[in-house]
Order: sequence, then structure tokens, then C-alpha cells
Amino acid sequence: MPIVKSHYNPPHIFKSGHFSTIYSGLYRNVSGVYQKRERITLSDQDFIDLDWSYAAYQKNVSKLIVILHGLEGNAQRSYIKGTAKLFNENGYDAVGMNFRSCSGQPNRLFRSYNAGASEDLREVIEHITKKYPQYSHIVLKGFSLGGNMLLKYLGEPIRIPKQVKAAIAVSVPCDLRSSLTQMKRLENHLYSRMFIKYLQKKLENKHSSFPSLIKLEEIKAANSMLKIDHLYTSRAHGYKDAFEYYKKASSRQFIPNIKIPTLLINAKNDSFLSKDCFPIEEAKQNENFYLEMPEYGGHVGFYTGTDVYYNEERALNFATLA
Repeated sequence: MPIVKSHYNPPHIFKSGHFSTIYSGLYRNVSGVYQKRERITLSDQDFIDLDWSYAAYQKNVSKLIVILHGLEGNAQRSYIKGTAKLFNENGYDAVGMNFRSCSGQPNRLFRSYNAGASEDLREVIEHITKKYPQYSHIVLKGFSLGGNMLLKYLGEPIRIPKQVKAAIAVSVPCDLRSSLTQMKRLENHLYSRMFIKYLQKKLENKHSSFPSLIKLEEIKAANSMLKIDHLYTSRAHGYKDAFEYYKKASSRQFIPNIKIPTLLINAKNDSFLSKDCFPIEEAKQNENFYLEMPEYGGHVGFYTGTDVYYNEERALNFATLA
């Protein structure tokens, strides 16, 4: 489809990509979402925790949104709960998928999650469609790393269940290697240091459980995103090295094969994204794929001045039309 014209125009200070990113990540608070946890066992005997919230005062709900978080996020983040709340208020049940090791308890295996782990999303969708057959209209929404996983899932040559009607992806680094290069820029130094700190802490936990597979001195030496992906992400998930991981897991190559209505919202002032993370030609050539590139929004920002953020409004509107 042609590129979607964006009408997002935030209050003046939120036209700063960094301010939008930081405010939405650190200061937004979403109340009124009450989640119930379900743990499912995966085919490799690991587990994933799902956090459910439900449409208010409604019975026999047939619509569901499945929401995927970003790097080192979880289903309690404000951007997940903001989406869940809006959809709950509009007749949808919602489920936030906590990736392996992200629900507050270490997962069982040496592997955890990565941007290309679409097999985990596939198992979650299969679980939902089998255990909860009342959901005949399922919408998927993914943020950042979770958005990459979502787009990859949609474009893989494996049938998507007929209940899945539409998808929305937000702030997606759909070319992982060039996005990593972007993260090395000085303007992103604080974000990178934060991610590295969180990931090193998680790797220390892996060392405690699997001391023969990863050493503390290796973890301390992994002082960049690239080094962490060389040391752990690639090795734990079956890739030769970080570069093979970036190549095979990047979702941009899967976009031409997407068969259901899918909206990608990537802000032009998102400092995490390189120019290769804006799949313009793919949008022009795939009638199912819609690309919206607002001038503003930062990374998973999109503040509006109200309790409902722009990407949430757009997601509900897109899901309703699908």
C-alpha cells in the first residue's frame, strides 16, 4: 500500500524525540489495569508467563489483543498496559506476553529470548487458539524488539491461524545490524549503557544457573551490545555469531510475505532507528502492509496530552477496520 499519512502532532516539548522517549518510558503511569497471570509450558519444557486483563462488564468476549514488549521489558510496562486498557474499554480482552526470563523469574533453560524468537510467539498463539476457542478475532501488537519478532512471525512461510485478523508494530528496528550501529551514536549512549547494565545482570544470573556455559569474566568483558550478542544472544539461540543473528532475525526481509493487514508506526525522530528501519519499498509493494512515519514520537513515545497515546488510538482504529 502507499505510505500512510500521519496526523500525529504532539505538544511542543514532545516534538523532541529524546524527551518523548524518556518521558514515556520513565514517567508514564497507567492505572486501572488488573492482570491475571497464566504460565504455559513450551515444547522444550521452558515456560512463558502471560498476563491477562479483561473487557469491562462484558461476557462472551470474542475479541483479543496479544501484546509483545521490547528489550528487557515485561507485560507491566506502561506501554503494554496503556494498550491493554484502551482495548479492554472497547470490548477486547488483552494478554501481555512476557518473554522468557522477563516475568520476574529466571527461565529454566540457558537460552532466553531474542528479536527473532518467533517460535515462542507461535506457541503462544497456538495455545490461545486451542485453549480459548471463543476468540474469533485476534489482533497482535508488538513494540520495538517485540515488534520485530511480530513482523518476522507474520512473514514466515508457516500458516497464521485464521483467528488472527490484524497486527500493529511500533518503533521497530526491523534491520537489526544497522539499528545496532545507530545505538553506538553519542546521542544514544545513555540508552545503550542502561541496556548493557540490565543484560549483564541477567547474564550473571545465567552464570549462577549454568556456570559451565558462561563465565563471569566473559560477562564483564562484554561491555557493548555487539559483544553481548556475540557472547550470549547468538550462541544461546543457535546462531554462529552476532552478525548471523542480525541477518537472519531482522524482520524487514519477511515483510513482503505478510498476508494480513499490518501497520508499522516508526517515528522519523526515533534515535534507535537507522534509515534501513523504514521499509518504504516493501510498503509500496505489499497491499497488506501499511507504513506510517510520523515526524515525531521518539522510541515508543507518542504522547498526546491525554491518557491515551497516539499509537494506541491508531492500533484500535486499525484493528476495528481490519
